[in-house]
Amino acid sequence: MAERNLLDEFRERIGEALRASPAQDLEKNLHALMAAFFERFDLAAREDLEVHRTLLERAQEKLTALEARVTELEARKPAA
Repeated sequence: MAERNLLDEFRERIGEALRASPAQDLEKNLHALMAAFFERFDLAAREDLEVHRTLLERAQEKLTALEARVTELEARKPAA
C-alpha cells in the first residue's frame, strides 16, 4: 500500500514538474525528481550488485573448501 502512495506521489510530482517547468529545464528537473524518488526505495546500482555477487561467490568457494577440510580432519580423528 505504501508503494501505491509513493507511485501516486511520483505521478503528482511529475505533473507539477511538467506544469511548472519551461521545456529546456524539463529533463534536468525530471532527472532530479526521479533520483530523489528512487532513492526512497533504497535501490542498488547494478555495479554494486555485481561486486556483491563476486564477493558472495568467493565466500561460497571458501566455505566449501573449509567444509571439506573439516570433514577430512574429522575423519582423521581417532575414535575415543
